[in-house]
Amino acid sequence: MTIRSLLSSVLIGAVASARSMTPMATIAAARLAGRRTPGELFLLDRPIFKFGALAMGAGELYGDKMKTAPDRTVALGLIARVASAGIAGAALAPKGREGAGAAVAVATAVPMAYLTLAGRKQGMARIGQTRSGLIEDALIVAAGIAIVALATSSNKE
Repeated sequence: MTIRSLLSSVLIGAVASARSMTPMATIAAARLAGRRTPGELFLLDRPIFKFGALAMGAGELYGDKMKTAPDRTVALGLIARVASAGIAGAALAPKGREGAGAAVAVATAVPMAYLTLAGRKQGMARIGQTRSGLIEDALIVAAGIAIVALATSSNKE
């Protein structure tokens, strides 16, 4: 096994560093579109979790712009990143390597949360909370969609 086989898991961990719910939301959307993940995916195949992940992803995008939004590095924010990165990293890892995929996704998400927070704070100082958040949303959601699209396959294949 090479790190290349886990690249999608690493990258989805980077997405989780900035938006904790985006990894699960993009995988849920891919599953609704009929795409398969290489690794086993249990929770997000159940409708309540699938639609819950989509709702939490949308809610996070909205809530992040609020003045009362906590930093992503508070304990609850890091716990959410660990859970989301772990689930998504496992799903995007090769079959049989889900544990390794979860581990590298979490190992990427947690330290990068501090880096992405520093970048966001610089953006907030320059252009404000809402505009910097919208730009970050666009970049992170696009990255999440691209990573999941490239790592999943059609059920018709």
